[in-house]
Amino acid sequence: MLYLLSQAIDQSAQRVPEAEAFRFEEQSITYADLVRKANGLARVLQQHGVQKGDRVGLYLSKSLESAIALYGIWKAGAAYVPLDPLAPISRLAFIVQNCEIRCLITQPNKRSRLRELLQVSTGLNCIIGIAEAELEIESDRPGLISWELVWQEADDRAPDVRVMEQDLAYVMYTSGSTGDPKGIMHTHKSGLSYAQMAVQTYGLHEGDRLGNHSPLHFDMSTLDYFAGPLAGATTVIIPEAHTKMPASLSQLIEKEALTIWYSVPFALIQLLLRGVLEQRNFRSLRWILFGGEPFPVKYLSELMHRLPEARFGNVYGPAEVNQCTYYHLPPLAPGDVLPEDGVPIGAIWPNAEAFVADDRYQPVSQGEIGELLVRSPTMMQGYWRQAELSDRAFVRKTVPGDVEATYFCTGDLVKQRSDGLYQFVGRKDRQVKARGYRVELDEVEAVLVAHEEVEEAAVFAVPLAVGSRQIEAAIILTANSKLTAIELNRYAAARLPNYAVPVQLAIAETFPRTTSGKIDRRALQAQAQARIQATTLGAPNLRESSASGIHTTK
Repeated sequence: MLYLLSQAIDQSAQRVPEAEAFRFEEQSITYADLVRKANGLARVLQQHGVQKGDRVGLYLSKSLESAIALYGIWKAGAAYVPLDPLAPISRLAFIVQNCEIRCLITQPNKRSRLRELLQVSTGLNCIIGIAEAELEIESDRPGLISWELVWQEADDRAPDVRVMEQDLAYVMYTSGSTGDPKGIMHTHKSGLSYAQMAVQTYGLHEGDRLGNHSPLHFDMSTLDYFAGPLAGATTVIIPEAHTKMPASLSQLIEKEALTIWYSVPFALIQLLLRGVLEQRNFRSLRWILFGGEPFPVKYLSELMHRLPEARFGNVYGPAEVNQCTYYHLPPLAPGDVLPEDGVPIGAIWPNAEAFVADDRYQPVSQGEIGELLVRSPTMMQGYWRQAELSDRAFVRKTVPGDVEATYFCTGDLVKQRSDGLYQFVGRKDRQVKARGYRVELDEVEAVLVAHEEVEEAAVFAVPLAVGSRQIEAAIILTANSKLTAIELNRYAAARLPNYAVPVQLAIAETFPRTTSGKIDRRALQAQAQARIQATTLGAPNLRESSASGIHTTK
């Protein structure tokens, strides 16, 4: 019986010991070797003071070591905390201190930034992955253990530690409303429940080859690192360089004969527009899964026509619940396009329950818009050491049998269609008041991106005077487009209420992005606020921003 995430590789090592568990570039590791090396790492962690329930930081670039580290931490009874390799040092230091990380697993290529981290954070007493001679710092340094020493401990026997399914498995930090990151706590039960449901929903098996596009600090990586090993499949870790070059990425997909793909829509749009798909053979792909944000239907329709042999699936679920709904898109007939209102997020999956609620957390009628509330075994335990925030995230309701059940408040506005499927409408925090009217920013965004010459659009509200907001938008145009901001403004005005038409439209070359590939709307909003403030103070009008490549035109 499986009840721990770490048992997934033990089970697969018994069934298919010589099968490749993970691949990276030209290297790979079998399930048998992964178990041995994870056991060795667990033993080293215990030797250096890591105990059950401790949090161990992962400060790694994509590599085979990332898989070994994750499973080794679990086998030591600890929980992993992935750190974004590209995050500012101040953010990394906050997470290290906030989560009380005492041991860090890293690589020699991180030693320069690691020196900076050690200067501004305290408490780290063990660093695995760097040899004594590879890290020179002026102050006292923690104990350093090289990967070579870890490999010497590789063994078929796992360390003796009792772990239960309710114990902490990982803490994933995401942006918080206060400006500081908040840690989402998941247990072995929630992580394994997600992996089991994913295997069942998408029919994952030993012959599958999953393309790991997302970094470890992004929750979408859990499909590849949890469900792949549970199915005995091969997870191909995609190097960061390939994720930034669509033509190179499409070549890698073909070379590795991937069967399962899961990413944010942006990566797939880049593959469609710049991945020279007409030169590639993607017949191996049987599932193309996307999630994290809505997929513009004009691009999704075109991609489905380009890759008719693959099945497409919309995956929905905040990081707090992993995944909770799914929608398998039916094939498109030649010439057909998807409906303009987008594809639904689908049905709640079997071992979960949901309802659409009003502001008092009471169910609304079918077809009405409300917040989606979910209860599922894949749900988080809470936010790390933020009891008040955790309390606000959950609602307790009495269900049949006179039992009190806990639901997570997703913050997502949805409506349930007549066929029972859920349709995503927008975020509660993306619903704003402008000129006294309620405006769904996601709706404005969808209208703009529907224009055939608009590649991407980002809509945001900029605070003006107290209680006043101005709706603005930034746009990336398709190649060779001559579309002007004035023309696009007229297009929007013909499709939106006057109060919802962006007051300011900026034609952009690029967007600032989070490390997960999503548009960083907060950064765009901050740039707009800076422009307004500078104009108010009498500074010249900011016509161009070199940081973002945005050219502003009213």
